Amino acid sequence: MVNNILQLKGTFEQRARKAGFGKPKLPKDGEVFISHIEKLLSDLKSLRQYWNSETLINGALISVYYIDVIAKSRRISETFAGPGVFSNQSVVGAKFHSDSGLKHIITHYVSYTLLQDTISKYEKTIRIAKKLFTDKITDQDIEKLNSKKVEYNEKDMSQNAFAKIIIDSYFVEQFAIPVPDEEFKENSIITIYKTGVNTVDLMKKIGINILPNNIIDGTTMLLMPDALSLLYQKAPYLISMSVTDLNSLTKTDFEQLAPQRIDIPKPGNEPTIGVIDTLFDSNVYFSDWVDYTNMVDPNIEICDEDYFHGTAVTSIIVDGPAFNRKLDDGCGRFKVRHFGVATGGRFSSFSILKAINEIVTKNKDIKVWNLSLGSSLEISSNFISPEAAILDKIQYDNDVIFIIAGTNKPAEIKGKMKIGAPADSINSLVVNSVDFKNNPASYSREGPVLSFFIKPDISYYGGDKEKIRVCTPTGEAFVSGTSFAAPWIARKMSYLIDIMGFDRTTAKAVLIDSATGWEKETVSRSLLGYGVVPIKIRDVLETPSDEIKFVITGKSEKYDTYNYAIPVPRDGERYPFVSKVTMCYFPYCSRNQGVDYTNTELDISFGRIDKQGIKPINNNYQSAETGHFVYEKDARSTYRKWDNVKHIREVFTNRVQSKQVYGKNLWGISIKTKERLEDKYGENLMFGLVITLKEINGVNRIEDFIQGCILNNWFVNRVNIENKIDIYTTAEDVINFDEV
Repeated sequence: MVNNILQLKGTFEQRARKAGFGKPKLPKDGEVFISHIEKLLSDLKSLRQYWNSETLINGALISVYYIDVIAKSRRISETFAGPGVFSNQSVVGAKFHSDSGLKHIITHYVSYTLLQDTISKYEKTIRIAKKLFTDKITDQDIEKLNSKKVEYNEKDMSQNAFAKIIIDSYFVEQFAIPVPDEEFKENSIITIYKTGVNTVDLMKKIGINILPNNIIDGTTMLLMPDALSLLYQKAPYLISMSVTDLNSLTKTDFEQLAPQRIDIPKPGNEPTIGVIDTLFDSNVYFSDWVDYTNMVDPNIEICDEDYFHGTAVTSIIVDGPAFNRKLDDGCGRFKVRHFGVATGGRFSSFSILKAINEIVTKNKDIKVWNLSLGSSLEISSNFISPEAAILDKIQYDNDVIFIIAGTNKPAEIKGKMKIGAPADSINSLVVNSVDFKNNPASYSREGPVLSFFIKPDISYYGGDKEKIRVCTPTGEAFVSGTSFAAPWIARKMSYLIDIMGFDRTTAKAVLIDSATGWEKETVSRSLLGYGVVPIKIRDVLETPSDEIKFVITGKSEKYDTYNYAIPVPRDGERYPFVSKVTMCYFPYCSRNQGVDYTNTELDISFGRIDKQGIKPINNNYQSAETGHFVYEKDARSTYRKWDNVKHIREVFTNRVQSKQVYGKNLWGISIKTKERLEDKYGENLMFGLVITLKEINGVNRIEDFIQGCILNNWFVNRVNIENKIDIYTTAEDVINFDEV
């Protein structure tokens, strides 16, 4: 016996964040030597001298080197602040350096006037510090200052500003001119820092003539080698990010066989999946199911090989189970709208970027897009690729999701290799490959992205020693590669959205959750993501009888989005369950913020309600208002802070015990919204939740749960596959009114 997934609809309460952060404080046992503040002042004066001699831009670009991975609350707050201006507003980039452990470098663009004001603040701080203290300022000194135990009578600098400069100095190692990571010699996509100067005009000052159609997103442009060399020579400080433009597809292993005829009916009301790939051969047996558009420049010479990859990928989406019985997922067939944007050899990332934006904008009826093109080059540790950034923005702006292949490692490379663009797309669902024993494929490349984000998200069967069967322009072929794992997931995603009626956030969460288990993780997430998705769609949408799985879709409107009325069934005075939670959302992302890429964090707590509120199943107290402190590095690694996928779970073993029931007799969900920048990108941000309760004694308690939900004002819908198919079929029927 199995249980259906339940869909819960109810009301989330919304609570604004309490105003104010109290008096500025140094960390416990923290101390700042006056000599260090003097060193920082010297850095600032050197920067003033440098930028006074540079007239290309109307301000100063300054990189702040921090002592660690820094939380937003620990970024400089007073150093580059002015009347009505917050220091955080001037941030134009962020990266990591790892000379002695991972540390932040955050770049600001400030006016000359603000830089001079900052220098003045540091001079006053040094003078006052020498007057009030000896050679250093400790956390206790700041406490005494806050409690008036140290007399502060300075008229030209407030006590609050003085303390904030001391605290800024504690977290900062140095101020410096921005330095580009590396220099490229071939056609490259370059992103410059935002300085308020029009990019075409700025390049013209340097001696570079650039056409407007070679610019995307205002500050990202395509440059040829001569122009690139000139930029590195005259204004290297402008370069925020750079990647080579000419990419090679990650190689796919093909074993060609003789043609074989397969019959297929005419398409009906099946859902349509978008495919962006190499070219498609319209002579294959399933061509009636494919609406094909060739978008490759007509001046590029086309050869037979350019049709293989795209045709093979689309064959899986349309009719994959017909020639891969072992992978029959029960999803049926799908129509495809196929856009050929690349040939089988080298291609221009810049051209594909512009094509993808145009394609999605003109095909808004398609919700699921498969992109199995991937670069043979490794991603950067310090910024998202331009391709991934475009995909992330498209997904934030539009109600769509991309399924991306995790890219393949060449056979000659024996060690580890990072994934290639666009598999670093944060909002996309990135798929790696496994063999039929669920082991990482021999060609697996790995994450994480930006030293932190988990990519790939999930894994599926893409062939290894035992290959995947596809249809190519010359007939049947056996293949392997992440390119052929991704389309199977695109099929499942389209089924969940187009037939089952889930929104994309919930569908993404359901797929990722289906790949997770109850055991302790033994394989690195950098290779498999959260796990291997089941083959059968029923195994995604149904659970064993001792599990209760329910989905909730919500919207973050204020700081705390919460519901304290989850009626987990009891056994006497105990809760006989372990639980797991998966949450997904699609945040706005800022590529110019470098490693601090996602603008919004949704921090989830789920657990029993006690007198203090929620007791989280994973002891996540990073958002607790009192009594807890979590270092930023730990918050990112342990609680996935700033990641747009959250998965927390309790491990199930034979020795697990039931849980104590607290006074409220209920469980709760709390989702706290945090912004990296001053803009409120998290307002009205949708999220999808999948929560699973496993009964430790094997008892089916789903009816008790449903009854409890109804009593606590939840509307409960059993997600039944047959009913959803009937509804979809009826909704898609064409009615001829002349015959009614």
